[in-house]
Amino acid sequence: MGTSEGRDRDAISELSSLEDAVRRRLYEYVGSCDDPVDREDAARAAGISRTLAAYHLDKLADAGLLDISYARAAGRGGPGAGRPAKRYARAERELTVSAPPRDYGLLAEVLAGAMAADRSGTAREAVAEAARATGRAAGGPDLTAALTACGYEPSPTDDGTIDLRNCPFHRLAREHTELVCWLNLHLVRGMLEAGGQPPARAVLAPRPGRCCVVVDPAQPEPEPES
Repeated sequence: MGTSEGRDRDAISELSSLEDAVRRRLYEYVGSCDDPVDREDAARAAGISRTLAAYHLDKLADAGLLDISYARAAGRGGPGAGRPAKRYARAERELTVSAPPRDYGLLAEVLAGAMAADRSGTAREAVAEAARATGRAAGGPDLTAALTACGYEPSPTDDGTIDLRNCPFHRLAREHTELVCWLNLHLVRGMLEAGGQPPARAVLAPRPGRCCVVVDPAQPEPEPES
């Protein structure tokens, strides 16, 4: 484990890859997809040639911003199917830079550890109230905008459910899953309250590769009685 100053230097070097406009478009496209994408799809989305897309995608992978896997196209297999194609997905590792160096992740680990050690439940309820108050302060009539501003990636589905494609506290959630899920739930419920929506729309629904919270569809307003 290096010093925070060393980690910042590494992150600056890696994040500099996103200064290129084409690489940023490719990175954002790959990050918006639920499944790993191939070079053809990435090239089409960025409006560039497959060869150029392959070059920039590999550079992003070299910088640690994308993960590479290999797979054949659906329905292709057996002799003559050719080699599996490269596919790219956004890397789970986090890159942050601060000047001068800071380590807020360490502070969060210490606080989360202290709250997890509290067997009385007082700290847990305090977290819920603080998260809800923060959600109310950040929320408003546009729930999607509020979620995005707080670091979530909301993805509405056809039935009106809002999936959250990421957890803004992923690094902490790996060690303190229950606590972070509790925080997420009440943070999102606070945002719903701020927009005049029932907070119970936010429910826990843990799934791999997603935030533990899902926002259920809004219920239609009952028609007034005649």
